[in-house]
Amino acid sequence: MNLLSVENLSKTYGEKLLFDQISFGIEKGQKTALIAKNGTGKTTLLNILVGREIPDEGSVTFRKDAQMAYLPQDNDNCYGGTVLDNILDAQTPFVTAIRHYEYCLGAYQAQADEALRLKLEQSMEEMELQHAWNYESDVREMLHRFGIRDMFAPWGSLSGGERKKAALAKVLLSDADLWILDEPTNHLDIRMIEWLEDFLADANKSLLLVTHDRFFLDKVCDDILEIDQTHLYKYKGKYGYFLDKKAERLATQAAEQERYRNLYRQELVWMRASVQARGTKAKARKDHFEELKEKAFAPVHNEEAGFSVQAERVGKKILEISNLDFSYPDKVILKDFSYIFKRNERCGVVGPNGCGKSTFLKLIVGELQAQAGKIDVGETIVFGYYSQTGLSTAYHGKRVIDIVKEQGEMVRMADGHLWSASHFLNHFGFTYEIQYTYYEDLSGGQKRKLYLLLVLMKNPNFLILDEPTNDFDIDTMNLLEDFLLHFQGCVLVVSHDRWFMDKLMEHLFVFQGEGKIKDFYGSYSDWHQYQQQLAKGRQQKAREEKPVQAKLPRMEAKKRLTYKEEKEFAALNEDLAALEEEKKELDALFANPDGDAEQLKVAAERYRQLQLELDEKTMRWFELSEKTL
Repeated sequence: MNLLSVENLSKTYGEKLLFDQISFGIEKGQKTALIAKNGTGKTTLLNILVGREIPDEGSVTFRKDAQMAYLPQDNDNCYGGTVLDNILDAQTPFVTAIRHYEYCLGAYQAQADEALRLKLEQSMEEMELQHAWNYESDVREMLHRFGIRDMFAPWGSLSGGERKKAALAKVLLSDADLWILDEPTNHLDIRMIEWLEDFLADANKSLLLVTHDRFFLDKVCDDILEIDQTHLYKYKGKYGYFLDKKAERLATQAAEQERYRNLYRQELVWMRASVQARGTKAKARKDHFEELKEKAFAPVHNEEAGFSVQAERVGKKILEISNLDFSYPDKVILKDFSYIFKRNERCGVVGPNGCGKSTFLKLIVGELQAQAGKIDVGETIVFGYYSQTGLSTAYHGKRVIDIVKEQGEMVRMADGHLWSASHFLNHFGFTYEIQYTYYEDLSGGQKRKLYLLLVLMKNPNFLILDEPTNDFDIDTMNLLEDFLLHFQGCVLVVSHDRWFMDKLMEHLFVFQGEGKIKDFYGSYSDWHQYQQQLAKGRQQKAREEKPVQAKLPRMEAKKRLTYKEEKEFAALNEDLAALEEEKKELDALFANPDGDAEQLKVAAERYRQLQLELDEKTMRWFELSEKTL
């Protein structure tokens, strides 16, 4: 039985039909990706599924006992409270137990009567039953995965990216049956994305997610839904299977439409011929003619035109960086970094979030000044800088065509021809209708694409792109990749998209911390494999540096404890016995009707710490006991 069933769903946005009579279902354990071009309704569909928007037609049905958790694409709302308060907003048994305990404890402290004491005891029993004493540590660990160290920080103090990560952590901590995720990899570095891949692939959950990350999609999802020309198409397989089957579908549709056009031309001759010789034409045949006309001229899938603007001529000197130093008060970004760029070079920049990748790009384009060293830019170099921040909110209230005309009425293309701003926009998928749309009404992907076009209108010969793949649909990603492969100039890119980096980059600047940057020649996959080989080498070296253990018989080495471990093992036996005894005493205290509020508060905190100590020492006891078997 489906957890989620969608029947004959239709939605129009303004005058644009996003999807028409689409139906699908999500079963238990199914992991599905939703693919569509920017502006064709992916986020709108997810919002309808979770009840944030209303469809024009159709129905959405969740199984009666099913729970759903939703990660929206944008999570910039500034709520009150702390990060933990917003995480605990989830409706799960864990959270319900914690919130009930906090309420009962507060009420009992305010008025210590017998009825409230009994409720407090019941809430503590529920905390124990749900293992909720450890939930705070689970939250801390999950937030730590995403680089959020302070779970008690005010929610309003977080950046937009941090809020997205905290919202993702909240979903992953929930006990919902279905997780609906809109671009979950945005704002994550490669290490976080790889961890999230493994987590979702192994999770016993149903997933419906929108993502532009093809590596991520291929590893996590086994089913793909595609919205194309208002219709929904279903594919049972990975991303490679989707590409093959989509190509087959488009070829079949093209052949069918050509057949309909041939029939239409034949019927058109009949409709026009011998009008005077007939009083009336056969009604059935006229109806058939209208059906043929509709099918013959139905919208077809058109591949968007590739990016194709003319780059300025490049001289002998490109860009020389000499002994560059830059630091923030609490972090060294660059230390004595030097590099000379060559003609038509394509270089990727990788490293964890916060290591200084964006700072490095800002130093090159002159938005920041280095504390030491020199950046020497060739006289003929024209930078095209695409930043993470995107276009300014100052464009709100302006139409797309007016924004482009501010850059120039005419655009010089790669073949030397001059195009009008309107023709240029239409060439890149902004129809004449969309051109008169206000900037704030564009989808996130359309805004990013418009920003990229404005950068390219300057005819740069050195492109500096900071996370260009965020919010782009997969079709636009493929077009951008094709453009960069044929671009006659230098390219420097910060990206967490491994597919993108593997396809385009000749070498990588790898930020390693403390101002160190390693120049690695190869793709990201080559770098990842190189790192794995280094790790294996370190493990092998560590094993070889234990000659005494190596000489012992295998079983004997496994059983033997060191003198230090023997003392630790003996101490653990005593500690565990003492902790168990203390736990019994606390249990007796909770059962005592004469206990006061302050005692219970202190006892509850100690009980939580006690459980953590027991778990930690028990795990260590098992580790050491295995050596004595």
